[in-house]
Amino acid sequence: MKIKTDRLIIRSIQEVDSEPLAALWADPEVTYYMGGRRNYEEVLKELREDAQLNPQPAFDLWPVIEKETGQIIGHCGILEKDIEGRNQYEIVYVLAKSAWGNGFATEVASSLKDYAFNQLGLKRITALIDPDNLKSEIVATKIGLRYEKDTVRPSGKNMRLFALNIEDC
Repeated sequence: MKIKTDRLIIRSIQEVDSEPLAALWADPEVTYYMGGRRNYEEVLKELREDAQLNPQPAFDLWPVIEKETGQIIGHCGILEKDIEGRNQYEIVYVLAKSAWGNGFATEVASSLKDYAFNQLGLKRITALIDPDNLKSEIVATKIGLRYEKDTVRPSGKNMRLFALNIEDC
């Protein structure tokens, strides 16, 4: 799996990605709207195991690498989710604080949308967004997703469901 944009590379996970990605998920500011910080050691172990999978799963999270620096600046992907009893595909993007405010989230989300429709053949994509995460809502609407409704996740957390059907592109 590999996606190239003007400034970014999104590709399958490799062993070398594990530590920077685990640090990303352990950052409380970065994960504030994503359920909060994760345990670094647990995430590191999971990421190292994911890097060994062959073949890699079609629906997963992948490192986001800034071309100019070669640094991992985020984790993104497409995940299969049950949303109110319906199997759906969610685009997910998490960026390091140092990458905020540069338009990277929109670049990532747009490339994931294109990948979902053009490479994976999906007919619909979604984004579950914390009601307080206005910046993520802006990104979702910039790439064409529209607010559908509020939904309650199995954890009891209220989320806003945004979606785009391929015929609406």
